[in-house]
Amino acid sequence: MNEKSISMCQGKGSLSHNNRDFSAKNIDRSRTADNIVFVQQDLGEAYKKIFGDAIEKYNTRQKRNDRKISDYFQHLFNRSPGTSVVTGTNKQKSFYEDLVQIGTKEDTGVGSSDAKVAADCLQEYMEGFQKRNPNFYVFNAVMHLDEATPHLHIDYIPVGHFNKGIDTRNAMAKALEEMGHGSGANAINRWRLSEWEVLRKICSKHGIAISEPKKSRGYSFAAQEYGEHKDRIRELELEETEINAKISEKLSEAEELNKDYENKLTRLNEILNYIPDFENEGKIESKCISIGQEIKEMLSGKLSIMKHKDEIIEKIQKLCKLVKQINDNLYKSSDTVFVLREEYSKCLKERDGLKEQINISESRYTELKNESSELQAQMKENTELVSLLMRYDPIEYTKIKEIHRNICQQQYNETEKSLDKKRERIRISNCNKIR
Repeated sequence: MNEKSISMCQGKGSLSHNNRDFSAKNIDRSRTADNIVFVQQDLGEAYKKIFGDAIEKYNTRQKRNDRKISDYFQHLFNRSPGTSVVTGTNKQKSFYEDLVQIGTKEDTGVGSSDAKVAADCLQEYMEGFQKRNPNFYVFNAVMHLDEATPHLHIDYIPVGHFNKGIDTRNAMAKALEEMGHGSGANAINRWRLSEWEVLRKICSKHGIAISEPKKSRGYSFAAQEYGEHKDRIRELELEETEINAKISEKLSEAEELNKDYENKLTRLNEILNYIPDFENEGKIESKCISIGQEIKEMLSGKLSIMKHKDEIIEKIQKLCKLVKQINDNLYKSSDTVFVLREEYSKCLKERDGLKEQINISESRYTELKNESSELQAQMKENTELVSLLMRYDPIEYTKIKEIHRNICQQQYNETEKSLDKKRERIRISNCNKIR
């Protein structure tokens, strides 16, 4: 029997597909009856069984009714249980699915003798899954034998235990930690590697030789490639640093543009809200008319003029001041309207220009952010490749690491020599200039 691979990956989590509620094109309906169902429980019922007591205890401690939880699934995902994975606001999933397969359709196709042995191995692996993983409550598990290659769909809910709040919760990180796989982003990888090892031993017992785990359709770790991966990781880290710096720069520019835009908008609103004080100007005009009438009456006779001389002079002076005020206001109003019109037109142009700059900055920021995400994904993939080599062949890893260190040292030495030569040339050139 040829050496085979083991595939373990996260599935889409479609219970309708797994339980054959509908038939896809790649399914042979004549063989669907051969599928092996290990467990098939309603998702809502599974949640009540796992978390029902914890929710009841939690509710008894609550004094306010609005803090009580009537349905844990509804509380987490704001909907009723369905047949597909649902992701909550905190990226928590309603359940997880793992897809497990031995070999490929070329070397372990259904109907071949190898497929029968592979199915036996998968069955043995599945029968021990719940015992090995007590914090993964398996509510649906089936082996498909009506597709090209025998494979398992294992659907489970991660269960974590806590001292505060709800003492039993849907919590992947806590479940992995309680099962002894540590914490952090690599906990799930450590768990998968341990499960890979379990299935490898089962396969070995049944006479199936398993090849070393491969990443992205197979990587063989040579010294040169290992060095390239390490170099690529460093390059990606530098690129990510540069992109993050550009993102920060663009954010600062966008912030400044937004401030400038807000200032222009405020000034624009001031211009649009400008209304001359016509009411006050009307009052001044009425005063002028009134004073003019009084002066006219005082000038009606010679005796009146002599009698009211001082008063007439005072009123004339007051009338002159009012007339001057009207003239000043008229000039000021005319000038202000002209200036405001010019400024209004200018502000409109600047506003449109700022809008365009902001749109360009936001577009560039999005591009940089996407580039950063892609670089992080590449970094993760390259790091996993190195980690797998460290895990499964530590001796080879040590050798390759030493080779790579020597290569790096050699490159460093060559760079230093080149820099020394350049410095010497510059020194000689400077000396010649001085002479």
